Amino acid sequence: MSFVGGGSDLPAFYRRHGGAVLSTAIDKYVYVSVNPKFDGGIRLAYSKVEEVQRLDEIEHRLFRATLELLGIDGGVEVTTTADIPSRGTGLGSSSSFTVGLLNAVSAHLGRHVSADELGRRSCEVEIDRCGEPIGKQDQYAAAFGGVNLIEFNADDSVAVSPVIMSRGTRKRLEDGIVCFYTGITRSASEILRAQSANSQESANHQATLKRMVALCYRLRDDLARGDVDAFGDILHENWELKKTLTAGIATPQIDGWYGAAREAGALGGKLLGAGAGGFLIFYAPADRHEAIARAVGLRRIRMGFEPLGSRILFYNPQ
Repeated sequence: MSFVGGGSDLPAFYRRHGGAVLSTAIDKYVYVSVNPKFDGGIRLAYSKVEEVQRLDEIEHRLFRATLELLGIDGGVEVTTTADIPSRGTGLGSSSSFTVGLLNAVSAHLGRHVSADELGRRSCEVEIDRCGEPIGKQDQYAAAFGGVNLIEFNADDSVAVSPVIMSRGTRKRLEDGIVCFYTGITRSASEILRAQSANSQESANHQATLKRMVALCYRLRDDLARGDVDAFGDILHENWELKKTLTAGIATPQIDGWYGAAREAGALGGKLLGAGAGGFLIFYAPADRHEAIARAVGLRRIRMGFEPLGSRILFYNPQ
């Protein structure tokens, strides 16, 4: 769940100016199980089932690229399930899948992988090997867990720093967020390609992203002081900035939901992910959440913060 700074994790921007995102991992999960396959083939079970003999026969690009990166060309069976839809929701599902897959298959090979390596290698799979026009925030959020300031440096290195705040501040922040599913799924690729092109060509676009990056540090400092009330205003300012980055991020329907939530008491909000669909979050006093839910008329999804990143739940080397 990205709060501020989204879009500055694209290389077209951070390689020139440096980027930052303030986000949290959430308590929705992708589960990956790995087992040897006795006949030497490859069996993959996700929303469909693939049973092949060779790596190059795999249709699912993330599966194929991950197994190739880890040097597996057969003799494995992998099954995945997820708490939320796997694509187009704005919750980093694809990156969480890749991080979990890398972690589980590495354990299957008897290798421990650090959170930093999981973030870095999942970026290699998605961006370098599969050519996805995406940023780096989701991979590191899934790998590390917690509420973090994630900084993207011009040399392509990434620094993940936990946001320091009291337990009471964290609870007030978590309790104030209400989330809704729009029912609209979309591919982020076209929006992100346009945004990346704008980052290279438009001075106004770069200036907007710089302001969004500055909001990350402002929010970090506000939370450290226990000033949760500023969160809604910063969230709203970030959303207003983000909508100007490229056409298609917001739609009249999304603007209608957002306006209705504000009238019902939301102090701020945003659409998660690249835009155009997925999940809407708002920040408001808890006693306004029911009124907001009635105003937007969307399916409410309860989400909490997750302090831990990708981890191995069960390991049997035999």
